[in-house]
Amino acid sequence: MKFGVRYRWLIGIVMTAWAMLAAIPAEALAGRALSVCILPAVPGQTATALFRTPSKFDCTTPQSRYGAGDFWVLSQFLPRDISQIPKLSARAGSVWQNRVTLYVRYADGAIRQTGFTSRTSGHHLKIGATLSLTLPPHDAPPVRLLWHVEGAANLRGVVLGPTLATEEQTAESEVLLAALYASFGGMAIALIVYNLALWGALRQAFQPVYCLLVLCLLGYAFSSSAALGQLVPGLDNNVRLRINVLLLAVSASMAVIFARAFFERAVFDGWLRPATTATVAILVTTSIGFVVLAPWQIYWLDRLLSLSYLPLIALVPAILYRAWGVRSSYLWMFAIAWGVPIVFASLRVVNALGLMPWSFWIDNSTMVSMMLEALLSSLAIAYRIRLLSMERDEARVQELAAQLLADTEPLTGLLNRRAFLDRAIGREGDQLLLIADVDHFKRVNDLLGHDGGDEVLRVIARVLRTVVPPGGLVARIGGEEFAILVDAATPIPPDTILEQLRSQRMPFDIAVTASIGCCTGPLLREADWKALYRGADHALFAAKGAGRNRSRNGGLLPIAA
Repeated sequence: MKFGVRYRWLIGIVMTAWAMLAAIPAEALAGRALSVCILPAVPGQTATALFRTPSKFDCTTPQSRYGAGDFWVLSQFLPRDISQIPKLSARAGSVWQNRVTLYVRYADGAIRQTGFTSRTSGHHLKIGATLSLTLPPHDAPPVRLLWHVEGAANLRGVVLGPTLATEEQTAESEVLLAALYASFGGMAIALIVYNLALWGALRQAFQPVYCLLVLCLLGYAFSSSAALGQLVPGLDNNVRLRINVLLLAVSASMAVIFARAFFERAVFDGWLRPATTATVAILVTTSIGFVVLAPWQIYWLDRLLSLSYLPLIALVPAILYRAWGVRSSYLWMFAIAWGVPIVFASLRVVNALGLMPWSFWIDNSTMVSMMLEALLSSLAIAYRIRLLSMERDEARVQELAAQLLADTEPLTGLLNRRAFLDRAIGREGDQLLLIADVDHFKRVNDLLGHDGGDEVLRVIARVLRTVVPPGGLVARIGGEEFAILVDAATPIPPDTILEQLRSQRMPFDIAVTASIGCCTGPLLREADWKALYRGADHALFAAKGAGRNRSRNGGLLPIAA
């Protein structure tokens, strides 16, 4: 099987989406980055007072160091070149939090506010899992922002990657990210439909597993992109994050299960099979634990969940090494397909453990890596199907060769008696059976030896093959006895066969003749064969008794009652 147009089409979708993204600078997608400072919230604090005392805020300590709780987050003064533009939006990454209130201070000293709760955040979710709040309109330009965040898990920050974006930047970001996610969605659906159709024909165990993997990736992309929140605005954003965690763990587990179904069984023999089972169990258990127990001890639940991906990452080199050891035909395809996801997964784990700062691109890297993994895995499947096709073609050729050897008489290359009867009995309409027997064959053997006698039989076989019309059968059914079967509507004159034999040059130019007995009748059952053969055999004996080198016809047998 060749990769063909369908895979060029899928690659084209992905490459087009990436080209659109690559052509736009990051600022056009995320907006103008804002520097912020943090202050743990205590009762009695007001936005007005905090705007006047910015020195209370910590601008150096990473936000995640403060742990879970309620916080105030103050931006630095907004850039003048962008604060003069109307309809600005403050954007930040979607994280676990119960309520967010955004206070905006304007140049004339006025303060306006907007915000959302976790339950109402769906109206502010943007593709790429960012939350966007449009600044309240006012005659004077905004100069500073202050977020009041309640119930923040603060796993990687309270206000992640805050940016200020214009209406055009927000719209452009939505279109471009929607194109990226839509390209993945279209590719995933196409891969599922295509592999289910192939599974109906090939019945390979890895195909439905791959379809489940892609379906899980599609679900994860739908939830992580915030499309789920946009589709169901009333969905609590913290519930969406729970769904996201579970789908990511299930997707990663399905990737391992797919690898076990796809690779040769020898790859997972020994310790590797129970190790992969344990890894999947740990990953699913920790993700369910997070979903059920959060926000209780959410910091440690998140750390445990992040660490549970490390065994999975560590297993990949072991799987590829074992595949190399057993000379797997699919090693190189999987090495390419898993390379990018493992790199991005490692970055996500490092980010989750607080060893590197949050990034919009790292936060969306999982979907990108999944897109590449799904596409490259589909190419691996196509490659495996091609190998299966080649193996089946070779097996079919070998089967046909074995069948030919089983049906062929080795000396002459004609059908043997069993194969002749298998193909003869059951033919519709009257059949003409001719039995040819070499005259005085013992004398030929005595004169030429058995090797010479074998060569005589081969010459006779070549002659018989040339005179039998399409659809006729010719076989060696005894030592020097041959059978020819043709439809009675297109008979072969036996004297024509005898003339061909007489004119054929034999070894050492000896004269070899044959006698032929004919009989016509039905051949639907084995009893018909016995009757037809008996009639032709009697006619053969008559030809022998009449002096040999001639033919006799046993006539037409009556139809059996």
